[in-house]
Amino acid sequence: MNVLRRKALAAAPFLLTLAASPLRALAQDTVPAEGKEYRAVSPPLAPESKTKVEVIEFFSYACPHCYAFEPVIEPWIAKLPPVVTFTRVPVLFYESWVPLARLYYTLDALGEVKRLHGTVFDAIHKEHQRLIDEAGIGAFLEKQGVPRKKFTDAWNSFSVQSRMPRVAQLLAAYNIDAVPEIAVDGRYVTSNTMVGGSHEAVLPVVDYLIAQARKTRKL
Repeated sequence: MNVLRRKALAAAPFLLTLAASPLRALAQDTVPAEGKEYRAVSPPLAPESKTKVEVIEFFSYACPHCYAFEPVIEPWIAKLPPVVTFTRVPVLFYESWVPLARLYYTLDALGEVKRLHGTVFDAIHKEHQRLIDEAGIGAFLEKQGVPRKKFTDAWNSFSVQSRMPRVAQLLAAYNIDAVPEIAVDGRYVTSNTMVGGSHEAVLPVVDYLIAQARKTRKL
């Protein structure tokens, strides 16, 4: 099961060319069905890009299901064609998750997501480190080669702080109440629970939804 959000945080201050070749094999060779393997976003959100299909992974470093999803989704991300953009949005379901969301955006501001994203997951879920506040997170990143002042400047930067309110907006707009969930182009949302609990079964559905979005937008 996915991790459910605490609705009280709604007010938290602070969101292919799919080749002409066949889609990745879908479970049981069936076409994904709306209301079963995915749901439509109503009303659909306007994509930020006019030339690319946007895919968003809603996640939290604290979520064990997101951690289990990482080795599945990373190879898929690496093979995405230029017409698809992939973005992660760290959710704010619990107060204790807010520093972790800010950590993700700090890593992004530092250009360290690629190097340290998996390291943060391992620290929390394998090494059981408690990355719960600025001091602890700064000390952890310092051990990973990020100078403390560089971390502090990024952590407190306007660019990082200004991204936090956008998270709450996206969670509400997409009606995200669990993680991990994948949104496609402002139109669709799918998750492992919608496809029977399998992380591996999610990505063929995402491929299908990307193809549908491309068809709709003639990309």
